[in-house]
Amino acid sequence: MSRSSSNNILDRPLGRVGGRSTDTTFVSLSAFAYIYSELVQYHQSRAASVSELERRLESAGYGVGLKVLEMTAYRTKEMKREIRLMSILHFVSSSVWKSLFGRSADSLERSIDHADEYMIIDYEPIASTFVSVPTDLGQLSADAYVSGIIAGVLDGAGFAARVTAHNVKLEEGERQGGGSGSGGGAGGNAVPGIPPRKNKAVFLVKFSPEVLSRDAALER
Repeated sequence: MSRSSSNNILDRPLGRVGGRSTDTTFVSLSAFAYIYSELVQYHQSRAASVSELERRLESAGYGVGLKVLEMTAYRTKEMKREIRLMSILHFVSSSVWKSLFGRSADSLERSIDHADEYMIIDYEPIASTFVSVPTDLGQLSADAYVSGIIAGVLDGAGFAARVTAHNVKLEEGERQGGGSGSGGGAGGNAVPGIPPRKNKAVFLVKFSPEVLSRDAALER
């Protein structure tokens, strides 16, 4: 008698299933925080500078991004391939973000000064929430791992881009916590005991010239 696949531990999702009527799964926040902290420390011990450490984190996230693209496309039943620049950016800031963090990114903006640059903004970046950056690494963005994931997704979809993570101080009156994911994903001020964040994560996406040329040709 063959066993049902649902009884095979190898076929079960790693995360905890949210309910019988949903396919949503959750990964322990404390487990993620511990593993990610260890990942940062591992690469820190092998990096000679802040820039090298960020490159290492980006490289670690890049391979994840390639897999996330496949998984997200499969789960959302997206059988068509995105060929427009804005379409793939909306896919990343919505579908990919929900797959990773249980919510959409807070905003997607285009640079005023550079036509090839776009910004994905997250007020509750989970990757840097539980990482304490020492003073000698003050310029480090612990969200570099996520920028690597974004680059992997874009490159896998045929949109070559350089993605970098930046910590940007919140301006007076700008939203401080209670982001779009406060009730869904975990991160930032959504976690009890975590003080209000003073910075937001800005993921700067700079597309290669050939991507811009191809998108312009599609408009004609």
